[in-house]
Amino acid sequence: QVQLVESGGGLVQAGGSLRLSCAASGISFRGAHMGWYRQVPGQQRESVARIFSGGGTNYADSVKGRFTISRDNTKNTVYLQMNSLKPEDTAVYYCNAYWGWTDYWGQGTQVTVSS
Repeated sequence: QVQLVESGGGLVQAGGSLRLSCAASGISFRGAHMGWYRQVPGQQRESVARIFSGGGTNYADSVKGRFTISRDNTKNTVYLQMNSLKPEDTAVYYCNAYWGWTDYWGQGTQVTVSS
């Protein structure tokens, strides 16, 4: 059974920082492409950052230079360091794993940035 468990969300003032974590189980983590997505009510879920099994990364233009995705293959965990947060970053953030030709999702964690 695949499980992705996110943690680290919360309320922060604009300009602040948060670090999200996603612990994965039930997959071969080293071989999985991992990512963070976010969704605002009434809008489509959008990709924020991805890190591939080989270590390459890509980011949404809106977060480049502020967010950093990383992974620790010894802990089966992917991280999203979010700095210089803005009110428009407010959303539910979801962890994603692409492994075995299948997408898996976490339950989501709320990030709220106050102005």
